[in-house]
Amino acid sequence: MAGPWWRQCRRWSTNRTTVSLFETLWYADGRSSSSLGRACWSSGPLNEGQPPSTTQIHLKTLTYNSSLIRQKSRFLYPTRQPCCCRTTHSDAKLKDPFTLAQKDMTSLYDDIKKELFVSTDELKFLCDYYFDGKGKAIRPMIVVLMARALNIHSNGSGGQRAVAMITEMIHTASLVHDDVIDGSDKRRGKRTINEVWGEKKAILTGDFILSAASVILARIGNNAVVKVFSQVIDDLVRGEFMQLGSKENENERFKHYLEKTFKKTASLIANSCKAVSILVNSDPDIHEIAYQYGKNVGIAFQLVDDVLDFTSGANQLGKPTAADLKLGLATGPVLFACQQFPELHGMIMRRFSSKGDVDRAWKFVIQSDGVEQTSFLAKRYCQEAIRQVSMLRPSPERDALIRLTEMVLSRDK
Repeated sequence: MAGPWWRQCRRWSTNRTTVSLFETLWYADGRSSSSLGRACWSSGPLNEGQPPSTTQIHLKTLTYNSSLIRQKSRFLYPTRQPCCCRTTHSDAKLKDPFTLAQKDMTSLYDDIKKELFVSTDELKFLCDYYFDGKGKAIRPMIVVLMARALNIHSNGSGGQRAVAMITEMIHTASLVHDDVIDGSDKRRGKRTINEVWGEKKAILTGDFILSAASVILARIGNNAVVKVFSQVIDDLVRGEFMQLGSKENENERFKHYLEKTFKKTASLIANSCKAVSILVNSDPDIHEIAYQYGKNVGIAFQLVDDVLDFTSGANQLGKPTAADLKLGLATGPVLFACQQFPELHGMIMRRFSSKGDVDRAWKFVIQSDGVEQTSFLAKRYCQEAIRQVSMLRPSPERDALIRLTEMVLSRDK
C-alpha cells in the first residue's frame, strides 16, 4: 500500500517535469499569499481531509507558474527566464553574502546596543548578552541583501536598515523566551539568561528587547510595515502553541509540523523581506517575490536545523544534540522515520516521555532515511527560493542571496 502523499519525495528527481514536493506542500499548506495564486489553486474539487491528487496539483502548478512568470516578466533580465537551479547563473561568479554584508553586520549590533541603552547596569548587560556579534546573523543579513537587491528597482532605501535591526531584535527576544519555555541551559555556546539570572529576569529581558524593537518600528512611520511585523509576532505566539500539541493523523502531523516551522522561523524572515520591499516599491509583485524568497529560505533553514540535531555534536551546535527529542518534539527526521519504524508513532503521541524513548527514537532516526529525506526537502525549498529571487534584476546582492541558499544547505551548525 502506498505511503502518505508526502512520503514520495525522494522519488521525484530535480530534473523531472512533474510537480515538485515543495509545490505539493505549499499547496497543501494553502500559503499562496497572492491573489493570483489563490485564483489558480482554487480550481477543481478536493475531498475534505484528503491530500490532492498528483494530477490536480500538476495542472494547477502549471497554471500558476505560467501566469506568475507572465505577471512578473517585467522584472526579469531580458535574456533570462526564472530558474530553480544554480546552473542558470554559471556565467557569473556568485557573491559571498558575508563579504557583501560584513560591514553592515558589524555596525548593526552596535546600533542595536544603543537602542537598548538603559541606566540600570544589570538590565543593560542582560539585553546585550546575545548581541555580541557571535551569532550567525542570517536573518539581518538576508534583510540587508534583499534591501540592496530591491533598491535597483526604485530610488530609495529609507528605513531598510531599521528593519534589519528589528528583525534581529525580535529573533533574539524570541530566543530568550524560548529558553525559558524549554528550560534550556545553553545557547550559542554559553549559558542562557534564564540559567544564570533566573526565569523572571529572562522574561523581562525578552520583553524589553521587544519593546525597544517596537520603538524603532514606530519611528519608521509606515503603517504597512507595522502590519507586517504585527503578523510576525502573531505567528511566533501561534507557532509556540502549535509546538505544544501533536496530531494523531500522519498526514495532518506533517502539515502541522510545516505550518509550525513557518510560524516560528520562516514568518520573520519572509515578512522582514516583504517589509524592506514595501519601503521602496509599491508593486505587490515585488513584495511577493521578497516574501516568497524569505519564506522558502526560512523553512529550509529550520529543516536543516532539525537535521543537525541528529547529525552534529554539541560542540558544533552550541547546544546538546537530540535536544528536540528531549523536549518532546517530533521534527522532520522523526516524522519521515516513522514510516519505516511505526514504533515511533506511540512515542510521538506521548512526546517521548517514557523511559528510554529518546534513545530509542534517536536510533530509529539514524537507522532510517529520515535525515536524508528532510535534507532533500530542504533542498527543494531552497530551489524555490532561488527561482523566486532570480526574477529580480541581476545584481551582486541578488547573486549573494542565491549563494546564501547554498550555505543554508551546507552549514554544520
